[in-house]
Amino acid sequence: MRDLAKPHCFSTVILLLTLLSFFSVAKSKDTLSATESLGPNQTLVSAGEVFELGFFELGTDSRWYLGIWYKKIEQRTVVWEANRNNPLPNNSSSLKIGYDGKLSLVDESGNVSWSSNQSQFVGVSKNPILQLLDSGNLVLKEANDISPNKFLWQSFDYPTDTLLPEMKLGWNLNTSLDRYISSWKTPEDPSTGDYSFKIDYHGFPEVFLRQKQSIIYRSGPWNGLRFSGVPEMNAGNGIGFNFVVNDEEVYYSFSEQGNETNPALNSRLIVAPSGNIQRLTWIESSKVWNKYWFAPKDQCDSYRECGPYGVCDANASPVCKCMKGFQPKNPSAWSLRDGSDGCERETELECGNKDKFMKVENVKLPESGGAVVDMGMSLEECKVKCLGNCSCSGYSRARIQNGGSGCVMWFGELMDMRSYADGGQEFYLRLAASELDGDGKTKIIMIVGIVVGIAVLLSAGLIICFVRRRRNSGSTLNRRESKGPLERSQDFLLNSVVVSSKKDHYSGDRSNDDLELPLFDFSSVVAATDNFSDENKLGQGGFGCVYKGLVEGQEIAVKRLSKNSGQGTEEFKNEVKLIARLQHRNLVRLLGCCVDVDEKMLIYEYMENKSLDSFLFDKAKRYLLDWQKRFNIICGIARGLLYLHQDSRFRIIHRDLKASNILLDGELDPKISDFGMARIFGQDQTEANTKKVVGTYGYMSPEYAMDGLFSIKSDVFSFGVLVLEIVSGQKNRGFYYSNNELNLLGHAWELWNEGRALDIIDSSVGASFSESEVLRCMQVGLLCVQERAEDRPTMSSVVLMLSSENAPLPQPKNPGFCLGKKPETESSSSKQDESFTVNQVTITILDPR
Repeated sequence: MRDLAKPHCFSTVILLLTLLSFFSVAKSKDTLSATESLGPNQTLVSAGEVFELGFFELGTDSRWYLGIWYKKIEQRTVVWEANRNNPLPNNSSSLKIGYDGKLSLVDESGNVSWSSNQSQFVGVSKNPILQLLDSGNLVLKEANDISPNKFLWQSFDYPTDTLLPEMKLGWNLNTSLDRYISSWKTPEDPSTGDYSFKIDYHGFPEVFLRQKQSIIYRSGPWNGLRFSGVPEMNAGNGIGFNFVVNDEEVYYSFSEQGNETNPALNSRLIVAPSGNIQRLTWIESSKVWNKYWFAPKDQCDSYRECGPYGVCDANASPVCKCMKGFQPKNPSAWSLRDGSDGCERETELECGNKDKFMKVENVKLPESGGAVVDMGMSLEECKVKCLGNCSCSGYSRARIQNGGSGCVMWFGELMDMRSYADGGQEFYLRLAASELDGDGKTKIIMIVGIVVGIAVLLSAGLIICFVRRRRNSGSTLNRRESKGPLERSQDFLLNSVVVSSKKDHYSGDRSNDDLELPLFDFSSVVAATDNFSDENKLGQGGFGCVYKGLVEGQEIAVKRLSKNSGQGTEEFKNEVKLIARLQHRNLVRLLGCCVDVDEKMLIYEYMENKSLDSFLFDKAKRYLLDWQKRFNIICGIARGLLYLHQDSRFRIIHRDLKASNILLDGELDPKISDFGMARIFGQDQTEANTKKVVGTYGYMSPEYAMDGLFSIKSDVFSFGVLVLEIVSGQKNRGFYYSNNELNLLGHAWELWNEGRALDIIDSSVGASFSESEVLRCMQVGLLCVQERAEDRPTMSSVVLMLSSENAPLPQPKNPGFCLGKKPETESSSSKQDESFTVNQVTITILDPR
């Protein structure tokens, strides 16, 4: 029996091996020959199983498409569609290579619904094959031709909404092929949408995001390392960037630099149906696409926000300012925070060698389509050339790496510039000589003043150092045992904070006026943050960067103020003395500070989940904020603000309450941070006035934005905006919209009046929420953003209304800053009525004092 069984067993093994071989070949099939077709339920899979080609369905009306998606990512992510604008009515078509060498989608009746572009073919193909590569590129090539990148046709030349690594975004100047990406119409409709992202190769090439034909965002020109308008664009973290400009091509591309230790990221650049350009990376651990970068992201990213010769600063208020030597062209519109008319020269140019140039640092270079580039010219030669042309408005380096090279000159009006606290590059602005003649004398006076000031500071520091008693902070960072001149100057700064804090008016016990605040050693902070490495960088704001640090097992956050930031010594001292005295579970805790020559740093407790806006406005992370977490965050912020206004030893007005200044700990509990702009009030003081309005567009109350009047009620307004943002998941982007659109406040007010208040809730919350809590939060939010400050509740009332279902809630009145712009077809009289009824603040602004 054993002898009879052996042949049978042997045959079975052979059969199994044959079947396994068959399935293995089927699984790894990445090519299609001219005699084959790809039908329904069939796919091509790239050799490394990175991408897959096949038919897929979208929508509820049975629309079928041929496309490419990631093979190993469970959440189907389509990166290319062949027939995006011509969907198939059913799944009965097939993909074939025709006799003419073209790819075609053919239905059962032989009708062709899509075919590849034959104009790109050279000669007649003898033995074409179709292959899906691991790059995601679908290529048609000769079967026996092993030449790399020699294709009869490739999908990379016809992108849809996605740019993959090694894809080219830009022009083949020989064939006039323009490779650009355009959005889907909706998340369920891949047909060509309204938004496109494409390179303009004229002048100094840059990339534009357009809505139909209107430009809405500009990247700035390529400076050798990054786009001028994308300062956060740094090669690293597994991504490299490339920009090629020559007689044959102008294109941008990026690459993934993965290895065995750090595999490729699965990164892609897309134009979203919402109108954003986004860089997304796949996070395998959480199975989500993380929004690594996006634009436009703030008001200053809006194209030509501040008009000719205007510079936009997202950290200023108002955001638009004129360059030196220029003044607002339309002062009335400028006072209403509409800077679109831009600026005009105060002194006309004299032309020739009489004009001078002023260096402007950390800016996005002007719109560059009409600029002239000469890569062989030095910066000094560039200056002379520009000076010799009366139409030349300014110049800059073409490349910034390795000391800089090349010359770029701009002619006529300078458009769409913005400034950065850290980033951008230098620009040399042409001005009349009279505008700059006084600068030399001013600099000498400043230098003399600084030298004298330093001498006085060091002398006073030495005296105070000897008489000041030593205090042991108990900090986890090492205090200095012996202090040299530099350390004594640090002691003097910290002591000046203590002395000045004693002069503040507040109620309560004064026995603990002296601040027991540790002064950290600069070298210890450098070691803790690994020399402020990019890996430890948590974020970047208007005043500098924040880094994560680790000392003796304790995690810290180091706020390193930029040398070019607007926050000087006074703001630094203000933040130190305020936070050091405040102790509340919903306020971030200050551990100490560090001062070293021109370095100023604040050391805080580390917050694991960073800021609220990183969750709230991120499509991937917002799902982590269910309704209960959102409600807890709202209540926590309210309690923290109540402490500042009423329960602390002195009344504090924050003045810059916003989502990015709310930090979240490991349990997603909120803590209010960033007190650089805060102000202390006396016990009986209720309001104050300032000529320098600071804060963030979209969170400022009308009386503060227009008249500089701030109070606890201006903080209440900011809190109301925050509440509506947390409930809706939408950002309030300001108070004046075009196209008759409403901002978040106006939208919420409209829904409230129409009895559709629950429509505002963020869809990512799902169905698990308390309707009564949502309605209560929305009503409280609308009460807080009422136009008149006296109508807004105090924070003690807000906390009561949020914590008790039985607390009476009054009906809200009209919110501030919620009207849209009327269509231009309306009569002039209606426009006058609008400007009169926007709010009473407008009338006050224009009324002479």
